[in-house]
Amino acid sequence: MIRVLLADDQLLVRAGFTALLDAQPDIEVAGEASDGLEALEAVRRLRPDVVLMDIRMPVLDGLAATRRITEDPALSGVRVVMLTTFELDEYVFEAIRSGASGFLVKDTEPQELLRAVRAVVAGDALLSPGVTRRLIAEFAARSKEPAAAGALSALTEREREVMALVGIGLSNEEIARRLVVSPLTAKTHVSRTMVKLGARDRAQLVVLAYESGLVRPGWLG
Repeated sequence: MIRVLLADDQLLVRAGFTALLDAQPDIEVAGEASDGLEALEAVRRLRPDVVLMDIRMPVLDGLAATRRITEDPALSGVRVVMLTTFELDEYVFEAIRSGASGFLVKDTEPQELLRAVRAVVAGDALLSPGVTRRLIAEFAARSKEPAAAGALSALTEREREVMALVGIGLSNEEIARRLVVSPLTAKTHVSRTMVKLGARDRAQLVVLAYESGLVRPGWLG
């Protein structure tokens, strides 16, 4: 059973998400929070698998709450998905840097929300390729000069290649076709790369690909 915590200051939003999620045989709403501080306390108490976190909330905003969750080793199993009104919200990029596993717009289709919750628990790509590439393009435009790539020294040449392909927004299936390997082999390479770099999920792998200089702005295509 996938346990979800809903953190949003709008009661109607929480009620709508609760009705949808609780109707699924494999998902349950473990709790709700109306501000970031409540969300942080609830996560520590309930240890949900996924937090659907609104970016803008009173007392403590979703960004700060996410950072505290992802920086706490005791909460390493918790995945945070940011909820936003606009696809390219100005805070989304900082949220990904802070450890969020991805983001969803609040008016997303019900089936997309359910798919996203299941995907993030499985460690798969959360966002559709089109949205992922727009996110990456914007992230690339805002990124600073790359840091030293020393952290990548633990990777094999194939793992670096796979990481670069993740960094430009390719799915496991697309990576498999590009490298002429099976999707399972591609997924294994992605998983091993994440483990070696200590990345919580695919979103952080994208960030590391840019911050290390392995992928640079303008490489999308």
